[in-house]
Amino acid sequence: MKINIYYGGRGIIDDPTLYVISRMSDVFKELNVQVEQFNLFEQKNGITALPATLKNADGVILASTVEWFGVGGYIHQFLDACWLYGDKNKLSGLYMAPVVMSTTHGEREGMMELSSAWEILGGIPLDGLCGYIADFSSFESNDSYKNLIEKKAENIYRSMSQKMESLPTSNQAVEHAVSKTKMNDFTPQETEALSRYISNEEYVQKQKEDIQELSSIFRNKMDKEHAAEHTEDFISSLKSHFKPVAGLHAVYQITLLDQIKDRDINIKIENSAIEIKLGEAAGCDVHASLNTDVLEQITSGRMTFQRAFMEGNLKMKGDFKLLRNMDQLFDFK
Repeated sequence: MKINIYYGGRGIIDDPTLYVISRMSDVFKELNVQVEQFNLFEQKNGITALPATLKNADGVILASTVEWFGVGGYIHQFLDACWLYGDKNKLSGLYMAPVVMSTTHGEREGMMELSSAWEILGGIPLDGLCGYIADFSSFESNDSYKNLIEKKAENIYRSMSQKMESLPTSNQAVEHAVSKTKMNDFTPQETEALSRYISNEEYVQKQKEDIQELSSIFRNKMDKEHAAEHTEDFISSLKSHFKPVAGLHAVYQITLLDQIKDRDINIKIENSAIEIKLGEAAGCDVHASLNTDVLEQITSGRMTFQRAFMEGNLKMKGDFKLLRNMDQLFDFK
């Protein structure tokens, strides 16, 4: 059995939540439970990837401290990531116990907030632990509090290991009925990169200017024979590195912006069969436009189609998912 602990506090020395989850971890380990703790403040740049760590967990503890208002931003970021990128099948039925300590007020509200959020994600919240801690030293030295924490940890372990049933709630109905978030086929890292680049107008404008400048330079330098030679090399390389993807039916058109003649490569894929020829593709699923040097980098294994798109060196129209499949279809590594 494995329990993941996600700590959303700031990691300060006298944080009572750290003491509570430390005592709980000791109890779990005595019960032969594997415990893994994730300190969100240490992984704030990678929180969007943390939902993947839920796949091997049998239970979860969400722990945070109320220092002035609410449970803090890190735990909210983690829950957002679970909603956007988490495996909904895994989250469904996954047990979670909230632990919220307060040095001011609002510990009960914080615990209820975590429980409600977990229900909307599809999981099952258990009775957690909350408390107001005015003096950390007296709290840490109080044996009665220590025993209470250990008993609560035992109850959490028992509930998770025995898969205790719970009645349906309205929050779970919300998840099934109205709170549907539009999903995409990008990873968290790709989504963040796209948002960062697209929102940076100077970066986008600079990329456009660079592409136009390079297109002009290469268009003037390349003659017809050189263009045809390049195109035939690309076709040969694409054919030799083709790796079929089962069930894939797609038509791709690659346009080399800096060529005068034979600038369009038409690729038709039907399962394991591939047909590549020169000329425009009528009704293509993906139309990719890029410069010759970029395609040379891709076919030599120094770049991927996806990376070229992310960096602004490749323009595309059509199905983004099929664009991502190009790196599976043509393995140049």
